[in-house]
Amino acid sequence: MILGIDIGGTRVKAGLVNGNGLLARSASVATPATLDEFTAALHTLVLSVCAGDRPEAAGVGCKGILHPSNTTVEVLPGTMNYLEGANLAALLVPVLPAGIPVRADNDARVALAGEAAWGAARGHNDVVMLTLGTGVGGAVLCNGALLRGAAGVAGHIGHLTIHPLGPLCICGNRGCLETFFSATAIEFAARDGIERGCKSSLPRDPSCADVFHAASAGDPLAEIVVAEAIQVLAAAVAGLLHVFDPEMVILGGKISEAAGALFVPLREQVYIRTRCLLRRDVPIIPAQVADRTGIVGAAAIARKDS
Repeated sequence: MILGIDIGGTRVKAGLVNGNGLLARSASVATPATLDEFTAALHTLVLSVCAGDRPEAAGVGCKGILHPSNTTVEVLPGTMNYLEGANLAALLVPVLPAGIPVRADNDARVALAGEAAWGAARGHNDVVMLTLGTGVGGAVLCNGALLRGAAGVAGHIGHLTIHPLGPLCICGNRGCLETFFSATAIEFAARDGIERGCKSSLPRDPSCADVFHAASAGDPLAEIVVAEAIQVLAAAVAGLLHVFDPEMVILGGKISEAAGALFVPLREQVYIRTRCLLRRDVPIIPAQVADRTGIVGAAAIARKDS
C-alpha cells in the first residue's frame, strides 16, 4: 500500500492505494485556514486512513510550485499561502513510521503520474496533460520522464499567454490561458452576458456545468461563451502540439466531464490548426484514472519505479 495525499484549496484528502491503483481506504477534511490547523488536521487524517497499516511510501500532491527533491512548497499564492516554505515530508514525520519515504509534487504533475502508472498514458513516453477546473493546471511527460524544468516550474500551462493585453491573472501576468478558459472565466463571461441583459435561460449565478449544459440545449448566450472559450483552448493546445509533438493530450479536471460538448469541437479545431505541420491527428482524450480526488496520482509519484 502507498499513502496518497492531495492538498486542495477546498479539501485535503488522503487514502491508501494498492498496486493496481485502486483506493483501499480514504477520507477527507475541509482545508484549514492556518498552518497550525492544517498540520493538526493532516495528522488526524493520516492516522485515521492508515489505521494501523504501514504504507511502504507516501506521495503528496499540492497546488503551486514544489521542490520535489526536498518536498518544500516554494510558491503557493492564494488562501493557502501559509504553506509557502513548509516542508511537507517534515510535517508528516510525527504520524508516519520511521524510514517511510515521502515524495511531493505539483498537483497537475501528480495527475499525469497517475495516468502514466494506471491510466491513459500507461506505456507512452510523450504526453501533455491539462487539468481543467477553477484554473488550468498542466504537466508534460517527455521521453518517459515528468518534465520539471530548471526550477520545478515546467508544466504551468494555465499561465501560457494567450493575449498580451488580456485580463490580469493571479500569477501577475496578463492574458493567461486560464483567464479565458477555466471554470472561473466561463462563469464570469456568462454572468457578464446576463448582467447586460442577453437572452438566456441561465440562472443569475451559473456554474460552469450550467453553462455547458445550457449550450448543449441551444441557449444562445451559453453557446457563444462555450464556443469562444473552446476556441482559446484549441489555440493553446495547438501551440503545445507544435512545441512538444506528443503522442496524445489528456484532459482531466471537472470541466473535462462536459464530454462531447468539449471534446468534439476541441478536437476539430486543434486538427485544423495543426494538420499542415504535424500531418497527423493527435488524440485528445479524457483522463482514465477513475479516482478524481488526486489521491491515486499522489500515490503514483511515490512508487519505487516512478
